[in-house]
Amino acid sequence: MHDRSLPDLMDDKSFPVAAGATNAEDRPHTLKSDDCFAIFAVNGDMSGRSEGVYYRDTRHLSRMTVMLDGARPRLLTGAISTDNATLVCDLAGPAPEGRTDMGDEGNEISLRREIFLWRDTRHDLLTIGNWARTAQTITLDIAFAADFADLFEIRGTPRLRHGTMEAAGVAPHGATLACTGLDGVRRWTRLDFEPKPDRIEPGAAHYRRHLEPGETIRIAIAVQSGAEGDPPAITRFGIAREAARRARRDLRRQSARIVSDNAVANAALLRARDDLIMLTTQTPHGPYPYAGVPWFSTAFGRDAIITAMQTLWLAPALARGVLAYLAANQAQGFDPAADAEPGKILHEARDGEMARLGEVPFRRYYGSVDATPLFVMLAGAYHARTHDTAFIREIWPNIEAALGWIDGPGDEDGDGFVEYGRKTGHGLANQGWKDSRDSIFHADGALATGPIALCEVQGYVYAAKSAGAALARALGAPDQAARLADDAAGLRDRFDQRFWDEELGFYVLALDGAKRPCRVLASNAGHALFSGIALPERAGRVAARLMGEDFFSGWGIRTLARGQPRFNPMSYHNGSVWPHDNALIGLGLARYGRHAEAARLFDAMLATAAWGDRYRLPELFCGFPRQRGVSPTAYPVACAPQAWAAATLPALLDACLGLRLDPACATAVSGAPCLPATMGRLRVDRLAVGGKRLAVSFQRGSDGTVAVT
Repeated sequence: MHDRSLPDLMDDKSFPVAAGATNAEDRPHTLKSDDCFAIFAVNGDMSGRSEGVYYRDTRHLSRMTVMLDGARPRLLTGAISTDNATLVCDLAGPAPEGRTDMGDEGNEISLRREIFLWRDTRHDLLTIGNWARTAQTITLDIAFAADFADLFEIRGTPRLRHGTMEAAGVAPHGATLACTGLDGVRRWTRLDFEPKPDRIEPGAAHYRRHLEPGETIRIAIAVQSGAEGDPPAITRFGIAREAARRARRDLRRQSARIVSDNAVANAALLRARDDLIMLTTQTPHGPYPYAGVPWFSTAFGRDAIITAMQTLWLAPALARGVLAYLAANQAQGFDPAADAEPGKILHEARDGEMARLGEVPFRRYYGSVDATPLFVMLAGAYHARTHDTAFIREIWPNIEAALGWIDGPGDEDGDGFVEYGRKTGHGLANQGWKDSRDSIFHADGALATGPIALCEVQGYVYAAKSAGAALARALGAPDQAARLADDAAGLRDRFDQRFWDEELGFYVLALDGAKRPCRVLASNAGHALFSGIALPERAGRVAARLMGEDFFSGWGIRTLARGQPRFNPMSYHNGSVWPHDNALIGLGLARYGRHAEAARLFDAMLATAAWGDRYRLPELFCGFPRQRGVSPTAYPVACAPQAWAAATLPALLDACLGLRLDPACATAVSGAPCLPATMGRLRVDRLAVGGKRLAVSFQRGSDGTVAVT
């Protein structure tokens, strides 16, 4: 599958990630800070197809390699620190040509590379040591280049024309590389070396140093990315590292802390926390979790809303930032090219040259049918969690506009269901969270034609109307609250009539443009539990089917039941397992009192994380059945870390514990908690409720009941 686009990511006119964009065998390292992310080779170099420093969707550094004594140093170890902050690579000097039997003689010169990102700048510290018994003279050559390629071009979208590269500007301490794009924007990269090199040229810096036995030297490199209007300003290595540490520490303090008697669970939960911290970008509106690195390191509406919902019980400040950002970027008018309609909530934002020129439609793209009801749903959940009525009042016009879209353009045919259909041939063909071109189909495998009303979207609309009613009551608008509550009740009845299939004992996947049901067993039905639209008498049958062997692989619930048409455990949406999908289903199970099933999902996801790199859950993985002693099967271009995957374990714990947080009384109460089988004790510290910080402990007794203190 090298260098070929995965066909099931989107439709043929969309913009998938090429399978060769990052090669699983290469195991690249990734770092992120705000709008900057970087992809490194295992030794810290950048020279491969996708490696580089990316800033606002443009590659500002495509090459940075280090040569020691004219050759590539030998890699000893390379790893990212446990807090995701720093890539540390330890290397040894190259062996002389033809020598393979040198023993310790080949390890006399050490090179440590410490690399981190802070805002718009890559920082490197090179430490070179002489461990020989005699003095050594070493040369160090650092090559660099910037191609200013657009991220979508690196991902695999062809491009015939490019901007104008400038000749590199060289100064004693560094160099400046720049390109003026076809959009007229001048983008630049500034390199600064400390101490200054002995010689610098447009593509390389050169050092020659004499080291006594036991002597070490340090060279700091700062690489700043910017565009017109950005001030060139280099912050020194130590100052930047301390600022980055403070920022991470501040984000940790905003969240509660979870500790259990299971060491693997503790490690996986810490990994989730640190992944979310890395993915969180500080915007003028507050913190916002970008979707995932490398290729989705930007603002996505649906992803951020769901991530905020998953972590709301632990870190409500994240939800506030998400709501404020999306309110500020809500669609104001009609723009068919962007699938924008008044009141609609953002799907994706991009700032690269191709997006600015319209070569890809994602500058401000609104082609998701679910982000708008999810936005209102999150606003209601945030207010219930915090009683932050002042903030809700600020964004109430945006909430009303979103509800207006639901009743207006979102229901274009007026049948009471929200449907989607792209307005041009260049957007996403499917606009729910399963946005592959082949993810919505009928029982015979034929693709559904639009406009399409998805099962889960009607649930989100029900929850949005219910949330809107609660918010209207809080803001002193009882008539509006009553109308929204009536709308929600009516939708619940219509949904049951049209989406419940008694023969299947399950909700159908969707209604197509002719209002024919897509009689397919898909995990979307589990979201009807999450939203609360499912009637109680239906919930048990849906839950039992989802936890049966056709859906549940042992690692998690598949997106499609085994035996359905188009089922493929290696597909993107038709048989794979998505952690966030399982998290929402788990929260839905808990809503209907089925905490034990939610605990089973937690244990399955924890087992998956235990096999993962650094206890990390990926965006998705293949849906093959679990076998003893065999790892889950990776999906080739899954993001890791990825925001809503990182938030999965905390969300499933929320489903197990069933905490009811009352900000008015500053209390936390759990009615019928259930601990996962993999732990017997759990404690939640620093839980922010009503202006206080609470601690809650859970312990399973010998009779299996869970005590709460």
